[in-house]
Parts: sequence; C-alpha cells; structure tokens
Amino acid sequence: MNTPIQPASPSALESDLALLIDAVREAGALALTFFGNAPHSEIKPDGTAVSEADLAVDALLKARLLQGSRNAYGWLSEESEDTLERLNHTRVWIVDPIDGTRAFLKGKPEWTISAALVEDGRSLLAAVFNPAVNEFYHAARGGGAFLNGARMKVCEPVKLEGCRLAASATLFRPERWDRPWPEIKTMWVNSIAYRLALVAAGTCDGTISLSAKNDWDIAAAHLLVEEACGIITTHDAQPLVYNRENTRHRSIVSAGPALHAALIERTWRQTIA
Repeated sequence: MNTPIQPASPSALESDLALLIDAVREAGALALTFFGNAPHSEIKPDGTAVSEADLAVDALLKARLLQGSRNAYGWLSEESEDTLERLNHTRVWIVDPIDGTRAFLKGKPEWTISAALVEDGRSLLAAVFNPAVNEFYHAARGGGAFLNGARMKVCEPVKLEGCRLAASATLFRPERWDRPWPEIKTMWVNSIAYRLALVAAGTCDGTISLSAKNDWDIAAAHLLVEEACGIITTHDAQPLVYNRENTRHRSIVSAGPALHAALIERTWRQTIA
C-alpha cells in the first residue's frame, strides 16, 4: 500500500521545484570539479561505468532532495541500492547522477544530471542539466518546459525524409531493416536524457533508441518532451510508466506528434536485428 500523502498543493510543488532546481545546479557545480580531472572509475557488473563523481553527485542529491518533510518521498537512483521500498510511496525522486558517464570520463560535454519527481507513475517535476555547456532544462507538469528560462517547443516536421534525429547512424544500416530508410540526418550524444532534452528544445527533430533504458535515464527528460508538446513512447507505441518493480523500458521513440507517428509506423515490427 502506498504511503498516504495528501495531494501536493501548488505552493508545495513550487517549493519542490525550487529545491530541485537548486539541488541540481549545486550537483552540476560539484560534477564540474571532477570533469576533466581523471576521476577514479570502475566497471559495474552490468558493464556500465561508474566514477567517484557519480557517487558524490548521488550523495549530494539524496541529501538535498530528501531533506525535511520530503523524507516521506521515495528514492530511485542508478547509483543507490534499490530496495523496492520506493514502491510504498506515491511520490518518488528518480535520479541519474551523471547520465553519460563514459562521455564524462572522456572529457566530452555530452553528459547530464537528470532528476524527476514522479507521482503515481508519471513525471511531475523535472530538471536536466548539462553544466559543461551551461544548459539547464526544467519542467513542471502543466507548466511548460524551459531551457535557461526560455520556453521550449519541439519541431514539427511531418515526414521522415530530411529529418534530424539524435541517434546513432549505425541504427539505420540497411541490413537492420526490411526496407531502407529515407535520407535522414543523425547526430549522436552519449546521454539519452540529453538527446531527449535536445528534442524538447527543437535542436533536433526526434530520437530513437532500440536498446533498453531505465527509469533514471528518461523520467526527467520525458516531462521536458511532453511539456514541449512532443510525444515519447516505446517503439511499439507503449506508454512509459515509472516507479514500477521493473524499471526497464524496451526502447524509446520521441518527436513531435506527426513525426512521432511516422517513426512509430517505420519502427513497429520492422526491425530485423
């Protein structure tokens, strides 16, 4: 049974958003003290990298976001042990301390700090910060999405040909599909949260990833896209619901409504390998 929490008042949510923005900015400043300075790192059992910067940012965010009355909120982070106690909470912070750790360790400015407040499986508040290039994205459900204070809106191309996708060019190799893709432009950045933020900002038209993602990878950026009038689902058009026992999502497709529909039509049951 979920912990009984009264619906958040507008003033309470405003306070939560202010705390989230402040904490993520502070976390960004901390991460920058490690960036480019060869922080210690190791490979986790799942094959992903973790550095001392990830752990330091995780500790800072957990201390800040669960302070005071917010200790009634749940917690899910890539770098914290998941005890499933979070399932007893209506509202849960979902955090990726550094999304794009491999890029971070290589000194590439393609990483973000990503944090969302999720309520009953849906993102309610979100912040995604790339401090290396000073891009701070935030959103509140029903309140719009913003980049450095300016409101964002997705681009709205209506066809695949000529569109700009934040995705790996290798994804579109002819041998992976039963029919060739039209000519498209691709750009690659390591952080999936950053790719989705770029979609929300209109920097690119959409993104596709056919590899599995976790809640912490996408919960915050999901809200950025939706509040910028975009759509995000799995490649077979299934909705993304957060804070379930299984945090995995099989794939990601995101774009404005018309392009999203074209991408879904093109990817649903069309993949070969």
